[in-house]
Amino acid sequence: MIRKHSINEIRSIVAKLDKRHDKSWLAGQEERKVLEAEFHDMKHEHLEEVKKKRVTDTEEAIFTNRKYYKAVEGASNYMGQWIKQEANGHIFLDYCCGIAGNSIKAALAGADLVIGVDISAHSIKVAEQRARDAGVADKCLFLVGDAEKTGLPTGIIERGICSGVLHHLDLDFALPELTRLLAPGGKYLAGEALSYNPAIKLYRYFTPGIRTDWEKAHILSLKDLRKTRKFLHVENLKFWHITAISGPHLPSFMLPILNKLDRVLERIPIIQLMAWMFTYEMVSKNR
Repeated sequence: MIRKHSINEIRSIVAKLDKRHDKSWLAGQEERKVLEAEFHDMKHEHLEEVKKKRVTDTEEAIFTNRKYYKAVEGASNYMGQWIKQEANGHIFLDYCCGIAGNSIKAALAGADLVIGVDISAHSIKVAEQRARDAGVADKCLFLVGDAEKTGLPTGIIERGICSGVLHHLDLDFALPELTRLLAPGGKYLAGEALSYNPAIKLYRYFTPGIRTDWEKAHILSLKDLRKTRKFLHVENLKFWHITAISGPHLPSFMLPILNKLDRVLERIPIIQLMAWMFTYEMVSKNR
């Protein structure tokens, strides 16, 4: 693959695009973007307080949705394995990177360069520290910016991950931007919550404090895949976690049983729409 920009050129471009020191930039954005930035700044400031033991475990669990993390290990492990297989030797985009969990995985997997973009300045601050702690700071570039209009050069991204972020964005802007950034033969992996299960919808209704209003209103469905196909090929669609979402409320020995049951249910049309999550690859139409 022939690159239009060297790694050093990309570093210089990213440094100029980074908005963290531009105090007027965020104030000029749409209200939904300002609210997203404020929410995620608050979220990660809260998590730092958790580490310092200044909030209770109950408060942490409510804010972070922590008790359900173990129930989605199947999807999380799949996405982590995808990064390990795909990142090596590539320029990798961690889209709406948060505090850089996937950026670090990609760097450790041998990516030539990892670019993480996020609207939350506090998240980016934490991301850089975590990359330093993991010994991969030299492989990672982070910038505060608008994921729907990154300013990054066209066609520089060879692999990328969109992990639980697309429902935070307006797809009418995010999908064209992701397409513009992708090099010929490149691809992303997306992992998202799915909108159909009424029990999950009810849970979201009763936990308004752990997501923004925009996020609550834009959980993805198969209709969004039809929109995605206008820009990119959609491949390797998988559904995850139907009965396992009840695992945190049951004895611990039940979760492995539910996971095995889900491996069957996730393959059955209609029933698979009750999944908590789905993953899919978005592949460049230019091979």
